[in-house]
Amino acid sequence: MTNRYTMKQGETVDLACLAFYGRTRDVVEQVLSANPGLASLGAVLPMGTTILMPDAPTASRARPLVSLWE
Repeated sequence: MTNRYTMKQGETVDLACLAFYGRTRDVVEQVLSANPGLASLGAVLPMGTTILMPDAPTASRARPLVSLWE
């Protein structure tokens, strides 16, 4: 499912991701991919611009723990 998000004044893609998803890790790139040409609008997007917000990945890419004393 894809949702829409309307940009607020002075907002960037990463701030929109933080507001929508609660994080920026692993989602900013997906949002840019889902919205071709979005980056050409500049770092601070025009107020009122509507962008697609794809479903965020739920799988965590946690690093395996390394023990020095095994």
